[in-house]
Amino acid sequence: MKKLIAILFLIMITVSCNSQKVYSDFDISYSKSGGYAPIYENLLIKGNDAHYSFEGQGKKIKTSFKLTNEEIQNLNQVLAQNNFRHIAEDHKKIYDRVAISINVKNGENSANKTDASMIMPQSQKNWDQIVNTFQNTISKNVKNTP
Repeated sequence: MKKLIAILFLIMITVSCNSQKVYSDFDISYSKSGGYAPIYENLLIKGNDAHYSFEGQGKKIKTSFKLTNEEIQNLNQVLAQNNFRHIAEDHKKIYDRVAISINVKNGENSANKTDASMIMPQSQKNWDQIVNTFQNTISKNVKNTP
């Protein structure tokens, strides 16, 4: 009986560790979180596989889908055209607002950027174009998006 319990315990640990892998092993991530009525939205991309989750406003969505090579190429092109690596973040402290973070781990656009403390005015247009591209990708691939 003890062996059975030990085996079940090991299986549970293994499964729980593997289920978290999707949240740490990605090429590109887009996340939106915070606010007075908090929301949590995540898009994680690894290769052509995408994992999307949303929680807030009384909704809970969790789905996976495939992105086409064209969609991946478009994301990378928008990041490059809008100088993602060189977007200037402001460092003022701002609280109780929805913040967007984008993390690109590989390639020429590799960087982490967030508007949690705002984006400098000279980079705002570029940031908005990048954010709109991610939002369009989500809207195109996920039904019932908020």
